[in-house]
Amino acid sequence: MTTLTGRPHTALLVVDVQNGVMETAHERETVLANIITLVDRARAAGTEVVWVQHTSEELPRGSRTWEYVPELVRAEGEPLVHKEYGDSFEDTDLEEVLAARGVGSLVVAGAQTDACIRSTLHGALARGYDVALVADAHSTEDLTAYGAPPPGQVIAHTNLYWKYQTAPGRTAGTVETAEVEFEVKTPA
Repeated sequence: MTTLTGRPHTALLVVDVQNGVMETAHERETVLANIITLVDRARAAGTEVVWVQHTSEELPRGSRTWEYVPELVRAEGEPLVHKEYGDSFEDTDLEEVLAARGVGSLVVAGAQTDACIRSTLHGALARGYDVALVADAHSTEDLTAYGAPPPGQVIAHTNLYWKYQTAPGRTAGTVETAEVEFEVKTPA
């Protein structure tokens, strides 16, 4: 269980599913369909959906590339965290957003696998969160021209090492979209 006391809830963290990030993402349509399924399930269960949006030179705030893909629409009241670094916690209000909602466990989906997803996974675990990566709901673009392995291998490697990730008092691992079940919140 999470090492964050008094934080019994789970949140779905949707990272950087933006036009400029997803345009050439590996298996874009399949990954996007899985993320949509996760968002729908989380909402139906009353689980928090927290959106993360990256700003950079390639994704300038307010541009078409910066906007979330049109297939995903943030519902009113769902938090949006703006970031400028790979780790979604770094120099953002993500920790405050999660603490205010009693969240100690994260289910992570989005892009890019080899940058913001990996950074956020490690950032969350180091900060005391339980962290599950949805193995078939994250993607990256082809960066082989820069010496990276092909995107399918990057995704497979990330899934492999996160499946066996451990830390004292915390859980980590991977899960497939079909296996994700959010605990239904009952009104107090």
